[in-house]
Amino acid sequence: MQRYILRRFVQSVLALLALSMLIFLMSRLTGDPTMLMLPDDASQEDIAQLRHALGLDQPLPVQYWVFLSRAVQGDFGRSIKGQMPVLDMITERLPHSFRLAAVSLGIAVLLAFPLGVVAAVKKGTALDTLANIIAVLGQSLPQFWVGMVLIQIFAVHLRWLPVAGVGSVWHYVLPSFTLGWFVVAGMMRLLRSSMLDIMGSEFVKFARIKGVPDGRVIWKHALRNALIPVLTFGAIYLAGLITGAILVETVFAWPGLGQLIYQGIVFRDFPVVQAVVLLTAGIVISVNLLVDIIYAYLDPRIRYE
Repeated sequence: MQRYILRRFVQSVLALLALSMLIFLMSRLTGDPTMLMLPDDASQEDIAQLRHALGLDQPLPVQYWVFLSRAVQGDFGRSIKGQMPVLDMITERLPHSFRLAAVSLGIAVLLAFPLGVVAAVKKGTALDTLANIIAVLGQSLPQFWVGMVLIQIFAVHLRWLPVAGVGSVWHYVLPSFTLGWFVVAGMMRLLRSSMLDIMGSEFVKFARIKGVPDGRVIWKHALRNALIPVLTFGAIYLAGLITGAILVETVFAWPGLGQLIYQGIVFRDFPVVQAVVLLTAGIVISVNLLVDIIYAYLDPRIRYE
């Protein structure tokens, strides 16, 4: 077991290291940030001085080593545009992203569970077809489009909900539903598939033979066993919601990590882009590592793969 955990941990570290190198190189493909910071009539001497001050005149391997060695110590440098420590900017915005992701996952669970159960119990009926249509729309409609449609309907025309920003609980409704819409589709289909497998199992048939009411069989016995894969993927979904909200946070002007990395890309703020992507990648890799360890404890066969 310890060898399995160690192997998975080393694989996670190597994946994070490879991703850090990729992000470092790709962030520099966006262009030179000095071109955005200096006026159009800036001299070559001014450009050279600014590049030296930012450390951009060093060879790429040297820049990467400086970035990596500092990142290991928790120092992601200073924002080129904001001129403040990147870690402070992340610390300020991370709670907003986490709260939005948590509310989105809560909405997804409240919608996906009844839809998934009904779709499995009423397989082949109109309700099952309707649930499948919702799942297809949830996985195919772009999130930014869904967000703009919701803004147009509920914020512009009906004036029921605020359009952007953070304030009251009502500010969470539109961005949370937009962000959780994709999760509803994925979780509902997973729950439906799992429920169909459980409904055909021997213990469910035996419970029905004993005369246990259908409602109790479905909601107590079948659903409890069908939730195992859904709950396992719930942690992965939560990590994905935190890290994948760039478009949604931009559409709703939500002050989270998504908006921060968008601004970093627009202004070619290398330290911000590198730190946010590396942090979000670390969250996803850590969650996957945790899930692998949980699986290994639940199923001993996995330890010897």
